[in-house]
Amino acid sequence: MKAAPVSVDRSGLEGRTLVVIDMQRAFRDEGQWQVPRYQEIGPVISRLQQALGSGPVFTRFIRDEAETGAWAAYYRRWNGMRFPSGSEAWDITMDVPGGATVLDAPTFSKWGPELAALVPEGAEMVLTGVATDCCVLSTALGAIDAGRFVTVVSDACAAVSDEAQKQTLALLELLSPMCEVVTSQEFLARTTSTG
Repeated sequence: MKAAPVSVDRSGLEGRTLVVIDMQRAFRDEGQWQVPRYQEIGPVISRLQQALGSGPVFTRFIRDEAETGAWAAYYRRWNGMRFPSGSEAWDITMDVPGGATVLDAPTFSKWGPELAALVPEGAEMVLTGVATDCCVLSTALGAIDAGRFVTVVSDACAAVSDEAQKQTLALLELLSPMCEVVTSQEFLARTTSTG
């Protein structure tokens, strides 16, 4: 029996931080890590950014060239993605506004002390970007474990396939009320109504 998502009034939370996960050339351009619906979510993220105003956080996945531990096996599988840390493949493809923060990490999850400092307890982290089934998911799980409210905007994220997108969003919905999955239209309507 599937539990229904629990709706939580988030109007009393102490601010919202838009986090844009890994909107980079490595995931846009043709290659082993290309996300098919990448181009579709860019305009949605831009609308969210305009609605939420200053202070978005952009993250970048950048390969650790040391490839320690299991990462060595991972990069043997994805040998075509062994770009050096300074490669243009890691460039963000969206306009990064003044006042935005850019965080780099060689890991799927971007949750850590730096992001935690930007999304304090009592605030809401609004997650967008790629890939839903990897870096977005692992970042959401880290933040949830740290007691943050997470909102994943479904049409502002993209996965390696439509099936992976559907499965990952269904998994995240199971974590309600700590994690909420909404469309951009639902989120913007809520944001407008709560100011």
